[in-house]
Amino acid sequence: MKTPVNTFKAALAARRLQIGLWSGLADGYCAEICAGAGFDWLALDAEHAPNDLRTLLSQLQAMAPYPVAPVVRATIGDCAHIKQLLDLGAQTLLVPIVESAEQAAELVRATRYPPQGIRGVGSALARASRWNRYSNYLHEADAQVCLVVQIETPRGIEHLDAIARVPGVDGVFIGPADLSASMGYRGQPEHPAVQTVMESAVARILAAGQAAGTLLGNETLARKFIALGCSFVAVGVDTLLLARATQELARRFKNQAVGEAHAAL
Repeated sequence: MKTPVNTFKAALAARRLQIGLWSGLADGYCAEICAGAGFDWLALDAEHAPNDLRTLLSQLQAMAPYPVAPVVRATIGDCAHIKQLLDLGAQTLLVPIVESAEQAAELVRATRYPPQGIRGVGSALARASRWNRYSNYLHEADAQVCLVVQIETPRGIEHLDAIARVPGVDGVFIGPADLSASMGYRGQPEHPAVQTVMESAVARILAAGQAAGTLLGNETLARKFIALGCSFVAVGVDTLLLARATQELARRFKNQAVGEAHAAL
């Protein structure tokens, strides 16, 4: 058995457009529903969603039969946490709040086995190696790990050019929510000042020869950033889709019921 090729990493390297969905429902059943929807990638969020190692494991298992790439957003860029996510079988990691080239370089080291990095060797216990059934996993794993760093603060924007050029970083993701808050526009990722910074950031990422990505639930903005050159874009969030759809369904029927009641008076 051979270590699986990371198709998402290959797509980023080729700058093929990858359309994704953000997942915060933290449940294997929900992840499987979304995995079959036709997206190229599905982000499993361990930073803000109620995910732990067990819930992430169940979602990775549920997604496995489908042609969609799991992208796990780490809680934080901690080496021990990254080691556990990789051993679970996550091949693509998105690490939040990256603010310097030195930090990005340490994250690269955390995703590589020695001597190139500092990832602990425990493949006999790891789903990633199928418990050593991938006979060359220790020699093949590094090449299939995809590291995406998230820029979401003014300091990260300041050091963006150097971060994007760190060897071993496969993509740079602009986080609109935290970026807008840190710029003084909390809850306003569509503010013109925030959009200007994001547009400039995408241009700088591309100039560094790197793949650029973001999350935008506004369809017009999502299409704009795709046109600007972003090659991996999440275009919705499962929690918001469910919340809005259920609210709208309830509203339609309750308004109809009230109207019918008034008409009967």
